[in-house]
Amino acid sequence: MTTPLQELAEHGQSPWIDYISREFVRGGELGRLASEGIRGLTSNPTIFQGAIADGAAYDEQLRDVLQSASDPKEVFLALARDDVREACDLMLDVFERAEPTRDGWVSLEVDPDLARDADATAREARRLHQLIERPNLFVKIPGTEPGLRAIEDTIAAGIPVNVTLLFSLERHRAAAEAYIRGLRRLRDAGGDLRSVASVASFFISRVDTEADRRLDELGGHNELKGTLAVANAKLAYQSYKQLFAGDDWRELEAAGGSPQRCLWASTSTKNPEYRDVLYVEELIGPETVNTMPRETIEAFQDHGRVQDTLERDVDGARRTFERFAQAGIDYDDVVAVLEREGVAKFARSFRDLIDGVAAKRDQLVAA
Repeated sequence: MTTPLQELAEHGQSPWIDYISREFVRGGELGRLASEGIRGLTSNPTIFQGAIADGAAYDEQLRDVLQSASDPKEVFLALARDDVREACDLMLDVFERAEPTRDGWVSLEVDPDLARDADATAREARRLHQLIERPNLFVKIPGTEPGLRAIEDTIAAGIPVNVTLLFSLERHRAAAEAYIRGLRRLRDAGGDLRSVASVASFFISRVDTEADRRLDELGGHNELKGTLAVANAKLAYQSYKQLFAGDDWRELEAAGGSPQRCLWASTSTKNPEYRDVLYVEELIGPETVNTMPRETIEAFQDHGRVQDTLERDVDGARRTFERFAQAGIDYDDVVAVLEREGVAKFARSFRDLIDGVAAKRDQLVAA
């Protein structure tokens, strides 16, 4: 029997899971989900913090690591390396079967404290790529303005990139253009374009959360609530189709380049009044990815409806933007605030992770 996740793949969308832990990888759950249709993984500091700091699964390895390392960040990377490598190995069959639109990716992000430093971000991306040593690793780089150069440089170095923290149509386009520039540089240097790929992680639910908050402050316009995020994603997809078409792109494609797919991130609904699979059902279309937390995957497996929706009423999406402007909501300010807050939140989560590793280290040393 075909699962809803497998139905997504039949419609051209790759379902990924936004979760990783040692127990999840080694205990068989990742393998089970892969058999049901999951085709990739993303991770973030909060997930790793819960896995490392709040349990005992890593304690034995941590004791070994502490014999040669004490800096909490380096300790974390030593612990995370094994999980990410094993997840990559488990997804390798998917990775090798999924050409030309390749799946089976596992993402690990650079230190978000580096998000404003392009050179430091690119160096960290190279270090993580060398640390994991797997062909199906995506290095996650924030799509901030400085991050755009780091993305280009990293792709030019032959390293696959998951561009994260994208909220605006302008930044999404800029990230795609940085990817294309990186591909050109890689080609011109004699590199193999088939060795790299990229996704653009376009965040969904946070857009509605911020837009709805502003609507509440204004009063009225309740009919607009819960509509901007989907409209935003639909227009991003139209931009994707424009960017990865035409003679210039076909030249790169002929050399082995693959388009930078839209990845819908933050797809759990934050408002309990909204359908819990809203941001899955409304964004189904070919050559896309949806990365979901475990609870959203379970909900979608239980009652998700699969039909092509991503290009349904694109004109209506444009009108949604017009209606928000008429209501007094400044889209550019909404997405600018979300980017600033997103970078700050990721950096804070990473510091919390490092603090948690340090506390665990101190606990074991004192024992």
